[in-house]
Amino acid sequence: MTAAARSLTDSIALPSYADVEAAAQRIAGVAHRTPALTSRTANERTGANLVFKAENLQRMGAFKFRGGYNAIAALTPEQRRAGVLTYSSGNHAQAIAYASKLLGAPATIIMPLDAPAAKVAATKGYGAEVVTYDRYTQDRLELGDRLAAERGLTLIPPYDHPQVIAGQGTATKELIEEAGELDVLLVCLGGGGLLAGALLAAKALNPGCKVYGVEPEAGNDGQQSLRKGEIVKIDVPKTIADGAQTAFLGNYTFPIIRDLVEDIVTVPDAALVAAMRFFAERMKLVVEPTGCLAAAAAFTGAVPVEGKRVGVILSGGNVDLASFARFVGEGS
Repeated sequence: MTAAARSLTDSIALPSYADVEAAAQRIAGVAHRTPALTSRTANERTGANLVFKAENLQRMGAFKFRGGYNAIAALTPEQRRAGVLTYSSGNHAQAIAYASKLLGAPATIIMPLDAPAAKVAATKGYGAEVVTYDRYTQDRLELGDRLAAERGLTLIPPYDHPQVIAGQGTATKELIEEAGELDVLLVCLGGGGLLAGALLAAKALNPGCKVYGVEPEAGNDGQQSLRKGEIVKIDVPKTIADGAQTAFLGNYTFPIIRDLVEDIVTVPDAALVAAMRFFAERMKLVVEPTGCLAAAAAFTGAVPVEGKRVGVILSGGNVDLASFARFVGEGS
């Protein structure tokens, strides 16, 4: 890592486990304490003892509600009245829209033109204003900064924000509290908010747990960044894991991941489809492609799990029915 790049990431005030604990208090009684589920079939298939944290059953269907609500709840009353803005392919959009509705804050959401229809509809349904952009030709960060400045809104990015990271860490906190100590924790990786939060919680509560990030093969910017020691930017990846279509990690998420993660692995889209079918057929769960990344790493052997107690975060279940039917029908 260059001196300038390290200075940028190491000079900011990173969140800590104390922030995760504070977030847990803010979201208590508002966010669901989602179940930790097991499957005899999954255990037989992998030779491991797997525990699935079902964030697909979280409010608005994904872990993102945790960080979104925590970030808005931490704002001043004046900031909430003025409104908030974010950019998201879907789940963070819905989280901010719903949390804003609950907390009385107007919300503006920048979403890509090709975002899943169900996620766009849900975001509008929560009362947010949706502004669309072309993810392949327009810069959402630039658009977000401009709109926030023009309208006097507080920008809450999808992952690179201390309160968002802290909120996401509550999912791992709950998992370890319920399941007990784990040997391995598998977490999907897009921009890194969930993984960074998971690392803060796991290393505080279960120091011996090895935490792995899991990316789609087409979007391994996190893996490249870990290997190189600095944030690597790639073209927007083309993958069915729309929640992991990020081009780079953040200035808050990267140093936490760099310092604490065991490794970052990748899985192909075909493995995500197979995992979606498994959850639908065997566990009667609807899990979106991005939500299957961590499980796919266990099912394919991308991370060795045989003989171990393994936590697997199912990050979300927001997939439109037409796409879900097409995915689970493939190969049947």
